[in-house]
Amino acid sequence: MSVRDDAFEEATIPRSNGALTFDAPWQSRAHALAVSTVDALGLSWDAFRVELMRAIAQDPGRGYWDSWVIALDSLLRGLGLNGLSEVG
Repeated sequence: MSVRDDAFEEATIPRSNGALTFDAPWQSRAHALAVSTVDALGLSWDAFRVELMRAIAQDPGRGYWDSWVIALDSLLRGLGLNGLSEVG
């Protein structure tokens, strides 16, 4: 399956008047964790985006922020880390 799946094309970061929106506090923490982890590891944001596209394509019905967490975990595991358990 291509990561350029139609499901991803329709998926965007939830926004209201241009500002990020979160339905629960864990979603904003997941966002901040991903941004700070990518930055701290010196990775390109595109590396995360590829994982996010894969996560969305695997289950288009999954919530956006759930896919965000799965993408971050997958990115870390791909780097040889034990996923989010090594970050938190």
